[in-house]
Amino acid sequence: MGISRLNHAVLYVRDVDRSVAFYRDLLGFRVVMDRPGRAAFMQAPDSTNDHDVGLFAIGDGAHDSSAGTTTVGLYHLGWELRTLRELGELAEVLGGAGALVGATDHGTTKSIYARDPDGIEFEVAWLVPADRLDDATYEARTRRGVPLDLPAEIARYGADTRGGVGVSAPAPAGTTQA
Repeated sequence: MGISRLNHAVLYVRDVDRSVAFYRDLLGFRVVMDRPGRAAFMQAPDSTNDHDVGLFAIGDGAHDSSAGTTTVGLYHLGWELRTLRELGELAEVLGGAGALVGATDHGTTKSIYARDPDGIEFEVAWLVPADRLDDATYEARTRRGVPLDLPAEIARYGADTRGGVGVSAPAPAGTTQA
């Protein structure tokens, strides 16, 4: 038995219509099924999943999640995209909407972080292509909080280089994969 990838996530939100607008307008998701005002199932633009996120409305009186502060729970969702150019464009869109909360260089991935209207955090990442991974790239994964210098990464890898979407390669000798 081997799980290969996350197929979808289901989120409780205060207002499903507001959340649908966010995921549609900023991330390009499309509604594949809905129960107006109650639930929606959405698919990411280049996904082959039936749906990637399900949204269930629980009302304006719902409290923020305390996961990570006073309770255990999910920290964030992580999606990937094809190119660093797309990552930069999405960072601008999310920043313009006041949703962008960070950008980090994880060595093997270049990531931006944002929050949806209910404060649910998500990550969108470009994966370094498998044939470009090296010892330094793997070692960089152990660094914490390294800000992403997107122009430098574009200079290094190219704005339109397809990331390692769905591609994996063994770690270089002497390193371990997390």
